[in-house]
Amino acid sequence: MKQKKPQKPKEQEEPKAKDGELEKLRQQIEDLQKEKDELFGKLQRVSADYINYQKRVSKQTADTIAYEKEKIIKTLLPALDNFEHTLRSAHSAENADVLLKGIRIIYDQILGILKTHGVEHIKALGEKFDPVLHEVIMQRAEPDREENIVLEEFQKGYKLNGRVIRPSRVIINKLPSTQEVPQEQEQTKDVEDETTDK
Repeated sequence: MKQKKPQKPKEQEEPKAKDGELEKLRQQIEDLQKEKDELFGKLQRVSADYINYQKRVSKQTADTIAYEKEKIIKTLLPALDNFEHTLRSAHSAENADVLLKGIRIIYDQILGILKTHGVEHIKALGEKFDPVLHEVIMQRAEPDREENIVLEEFQKGYKLNGRVIRPSRVIINKLPSTQEVPQEQEQTKDVEDETTDK
C-alpha cells in the first residue's frame, strides 16, 4: 500500500492571505476615518461660518433700516421747523392770508420731500375708476358725466416707487340702469294678457 504524503492543510496557507487582506482592510478603515474627520471638521467650519453670516446679515439689515429712517427724518425736519415758525407767527399775524400762505409753503415742501423718496400722488379726480388705484366710498348719479368716472376725491392715494401704498378714496359716477322694454314688446304682452283673460 502506498502511503500518501501528508498534505499541508489549506488552513495554514489561508491565514497568510487573510493577514494581507486584513492589513488592507485596516488601511481602508484608517483612510475612511481620516476622511470622515476631515469632512466633519469642514462641516463644523461651514456651520460656524453660516451662523456668523446670519448674525452679520441681521445686523446689517437693522443698520440699513435705521440709516434709512434717520435719512427720512432728517429730510422732514426742515418742514417741521417751518411749521413751528408759522405757528409762532400765527399769533401775531393780522391777516389769515399770511398764515394760509405759510401753511401752503410747508405743504408743498413736504410733498417735495416725499417725492425725493419715491412717493407720488395718485391722480383720481376726473379719471376712470381703477380698483387697483381707487377705493370707492360712495356712488353718485350725474347723468351729464360718463359712467365710473371719479367725481370727488375724499382722501388722496399714494404710490411708493410705482407700488400703491394707499389707494385714493373716491366717489364715482354710477348711472341708474335703464332697462326699458321696447313699446312693441309691451303691446304684444298686453294682447297676450287679454287673450289669457278670455
